[in-house]
Amino acid sequence: MFIARIFLLLAITSEVAGTSTMNLIGEENSLWGYGVMYLLITVSYYFLSLAAKKIAIGVAYAVWEGLGIALITLVSLFVFEADLSLQELLGLGLAVVGIVMVTLGESQPEQDQDTSSARCASASRSLS
Repeated sequence: MFIARIFLLLAITSEVAGTSTMNLIGEENSLWGYGVMYLLITVSYYFLSLAAKKIAIGVAYAVWEGLGIALITLVSLFVFEADLSLQELLGLGLAVVGIVMVTLGESQPEQDQDTSSARCASASRSLS
């Protein structure tokens, strides 16, 4: 599961880099910029597909998209000096809270499955 999270982190990082280059392309209109953008977004989807082999696709996609949006917004604020309204900041905050809830909920089924497996093993021993 650890390596899947590394893949997810790489997918998020390459998505943020690829999407952030869109702003630079708008300023320079460079063919190289388009190439870099498409390459980074392709790399992002590749790592997302690797992460989805061990992490449920709904969880992986929610984390990838949500954290990607949050980080792209931070890049826009600090690198490209974008302005956000209070409503936009609150919406972003709610998205981050949702991601945390989805991620915390992801570990719950594994714990439940381990507990139920232990109960089944205990019950079968007591029946013997």
